[in-house]
Amino acid sequence: QVQLAESGGGLVQAGDSLTLSCAASGRAVDTYLVGWFRQAPGKEREFVGLSSSAGTTIFSDAAKGRFTIYRDNAKNTVYLQMGSLKPEDTAVYYCAGSSSWETTLYARHYDYWGQGTQVTVSS
Repeated sequence: QVQLAESGGGLVQAGDSLTLSCAASGRAVDTYLVGWFRQAPGKEREFVGLSSSAGTTIFSDAAKGRFTIYRDNAKNTVYLQMGSLKPEDTAVYYCAGSSSWETTLYARHYDYWGQGTQVTVSS
C-alpha cells in the first residue's frame, strides 16, 4: 500500500527557490506515476507537474521553465524543485500517485495523496 508524505514548505520571498520532498513508502517510487498539485484558498486544485515511471515529464504553463521534478530512487523520494517563486505560487502543495495511468493531468485519476505542505511567497 502506497503512502506519500510531503515536506519542505515554508515562507519565502519572491524570487527565492524552494525544493519540496515527497517521501514514499510501501512501493518503489519509480514504479508509478507521480504528480504535483497545488490549491490556494478559495480556488480549485491545480495541476503543477508530473513524472511518469517511463521518464516522461509534463508541467503546467505556470510551472514551465521554473519548476523541475526529479527522483531519488535510493531514498524512494520525489522532489519538486521550484525557482523564481512568485506570490501567486502561494498554495498548499500535494504530491500524488497513480498506478493506473501513464500520464494524466486530472487529480481524479490519482490514487494516492499526501497531506500537503504549505508554501507562502511574500512580495
